[in-house]
Amino acid sequence: MAVSHNPLVEKHRSFLTRQQKMLIGDSWVDAAAGHTLAVLDPSTGQEITRIALADETDIDRAVEAARQAFRDPAWADMKPTARQKLLLQLADLIERHADELAELESIDNGKVAAAARMADLNGTIEFVRYMAGWATKISGETLDVSVPRLPDGKFFAYTKPRPVGVVAAIVPWNFPLMMAIWKVAPALATGCTVVLKPAEQTSLTALRLGELVREAGYPAGVLNVVTGLGAQAGAALVEHPAVDKVTFTGSVETGKLIGKSAVESMKRFTLELGGKSPMIVMPDMPVEQAVQGAANAIFYNQGQVCTAGSRLYIHRSIFDEVTRGIADHAAQLTVGPGHDSATRIGPLVSEEQAQRVCRYVEIGRSEGARVLTGGERLDRPGYYVSPAVLVDVDNRSRVVCEEIFGPVLTAMPFDTEEEAIALANDSRYGLAGSVWTRDLAVAHRMAERVEAGIFWINCHNVLDPNLPFGGVKASGIGRELGKASIDAYLETKSVMMRLA
Repeated sequence: MAVSHNPLVEKHRSFLTRQQKMLIGDSWVDAAAGHTLAVLDPSTGQEITRIALADETDIDRAVEAARQAFRDPAWADMKPTARQKLLLQLADLIERHADELAELESIDNGKVAAAARMADLNGTIEFVRYMAGWATKISGETLDVSVPRLPDGKFFAYTKPRPVGVVAAIVPWNFPLMMAIWKVAPALATGCTVVLKPAEQTSLTALRLGELVREAGYPAGVLNVVTGLGAQAGAALVEHPAVDKVTFTGSVETGKLIGKSAVESMKRFTLELGGKSPMIVMPDMPVEQAVQGAANAIFYNQGQVCTAGSRLYIHRSIFDEVTRGIADHAAQLTVGPGHDSATRIGPLVSEEQAQRVCRYVEIGRSEGARVLTGGERLDRPGYYVSPAVLVDVDNRSRVVCEEIFGPVLTAMPFDTEEEAIALANDSRYGLAGSVWTRDLAVAHRMAERVEAGIFWINCHNVLDPNLPFGGVKASGIGRELGKASIDAYLETKSVMMRLA
């Protein structure tokens, strides 16, 4: 194995050099076929460890373990207060190991470790605690019923929410731990059991989460963690007949395939898919505030964010000034490894992703775009691409229409509010959007008319555990976070009793 020149790798050598196994039931196991997959450090491109490569046999074992746990009285009959206590214990363990988890995330994904600690881990911890509170607040209702065909009868009716069952949770590589928790925590709060399949590029924190779940005291099989390729392990998990619900975050193309498969077998499903989020800067917005807001919205996490503000629409009167400011800001961002405290832009997650981002910049050039800064592969080991700002594009350009998932901003001018709304809505995506203005009336009109599942005013990429998150149009079906997370893992049973 090559040595990765990353001090975080050396710090966590004991974890990284051990055989990475999968959690199935109460055991840590190798893949049945014995196959493994290399894990590469994005900051160096070198191998740091290997994970098990699951196939259908492993998926079958994991799903069966989850099914048995779902039926086991130790979990099925557990009181809501006990489920709450377990989630709170898990949150405490994640908090205790937050620095370690953030560093593992940086090693595996490439993101800046300090940012992972501040955003990913803090968000993860608070969401688990938020979900713990919901475990004791799941309720049905009593209903007054008339039963017209039996006018003389007396009836008592009520609804009782029940856990949906075995959940297949498939998560992406951009926020590996946080996305896993967005699915695992509400599932556990409601009494479901889970088979978690992390992205093959970023499985380390999911495996560590499995250890912490066991340490928190959860019964065996309540959470299972299987690693491997999406086309193999992920597909087998989605298609497994004993899975009751699939929750997936990832690309539109994969989401469509999952949705079709789920419908064929009548599984419940939640899909949080891609985005190409518009930011609208009105002429009354101070230029410096617009520059800072737009830069943060697109370059945070190397632009590998589904809600990244990648389509920027600026009023023509301030267009040149704002784009110049963003380009200057981007050019000054330090690109480097995630363990370096000076780094503001880390490496992209993989060689494939680095090539994809650079290819899109070249596509933009071929379509007539002018690159104000960046978009170049840096001449060093690892998957580094300088942050890019593109102008002289239009809404039909591929760099505007298609999700790049990297630090690439496209900027276009507009003249009127109506034009800005039309441009923002001219996309197959509808995950997020934002407007930057001091005019309250404009802000409310934009919030009402821009087609997006979440919309921000004078901020972007700001989330809260209590605020539902999800998209419209091609950006997905269903919601995560908030009470919507709980509802997504419950089925409503209606009960009618005749009294007379």
